[in-house]
Amino acid sequence: MEKNNRFQNELSLYSTADWSVCYTCNECTATCSIDDNGDNFIKDIIRNVHSNSEEVINKDISPWFCYYCGDCADRCSKNIVPGEIFMSLRRYLTSKYDWTGLSAMMYKSAKAHYSLIFLIFSLILGAFWIFADFNIPLRDGIVPINSFAPVNIILLADEILLVVLSLFLLSNIFNMYKKIILDDKSIKIPLKLYITEGKNALINLLTQKKFAKCERKKLYWISHLLIMSSYLIMFTIIGVFLYWFQTETIHPISHPQRWIGYYVTFGFFVSTIYYFAGRMKKKEPVFKFSHHSDWIFISLLFMITLTGILLHIFRIYGMAKATYIMYAIHLAFEVPMVVTFVAFSKWSHIAYRPLAIFFKDLKTKSKM
Repeated sequence: MEKNNRFQNELSLYSTADWSVCYTCNECTATCSIDDNGDNFIKDIIRNVHSNSEEVINKDISPWFCYYCGDCADRCSKNIVPGEIFMSLRRYLTSKYDWTGLSAMMYKSAKAHYSLIFLIFSLILGAFWIFADFNIPLRDGIVPINSFAPVNIILLADEILLVVLSLFLLSNIFNMYKKIILDDKSIKIPLKLYITEGKNALINLLTQKKFAKCERKKLYWISHLLIMSSYLIMFTIIGVFLYWFQTETIHPISHPQRWIGYYVTFGFFVSTIYYFAGRMKKKEPVFKFSHHSDWIFISLLFMITLTGILLHIFRIYGMAKATYIMYAIHLAFEVPMVVTFVAFSKWSHIAYRPLAIFFKDLKTKSKM
């Protein structure tokens, strides 16, 4: 009983909902649009939670199949949101894949997460205060942003950060792979199957097509697709194409550099406003419960978007000092977001979900 209480207590730290009233009536399974193959993954995972099957849950991938559209909540006789159980378990599993312990620390403690954000924010602003020159004047009417913050140094720092975070994420993905595939001695997967099923995983990543099956939440799917695609574009630009993107030349409105920037800005702005409004109103099931990581995520993303818009406006109108200040503030919000969410929290879910579908298909088809 002590072990079971410890496990239940740990799970409660990843959620704001009370699961105890659920008695596995199976109505949510019958309603789920995603569970179209009769897998009964909702019923099974909830029973595993109630039975404190910690080892089973640690190797389970079914929490990643749920997109938290909220359709199941409409049929729940206890007026709970089954999707929140799966969201909580995704946070829990993310912490189990992460060998550093950072994910568990940030998910379990709002104070720890806020403190880490504030520390990184302060370090970035401090670095600009010490090393940057906020008094560089206009040159031929253009803000010399690459002189204020030398693009080669910024790019080097971005590349180092990208490599480090990628290594963390890849090592966590390997832990996920080990738990689900390597530790399962009942299967043997041929190399060819990895290749053929890998294409489906990529399609799921880029389209989020399973999400579109949810009956009432098309707007939620669109916002999810917008924020996911905007993030992938932003991360690629920061890590690979910063020289091309961060230019002192102000390109015409027709230039692809500006349209890419506008798409990312639009995707982040619309999505964060939608999420803020939803979490404030709490009318939709998906917004009924809010973990502290949810608020941190959308708050940072909104500030990145807002400071990015102001930075663009100041730069276009030749407001040099305002541009420099806003650039420093913009990065002070962006770096904590990237550091704490890419490998250890919500952004990593973009990788884990299609991989879970990929691993499921590998296991299923290897037994055929």
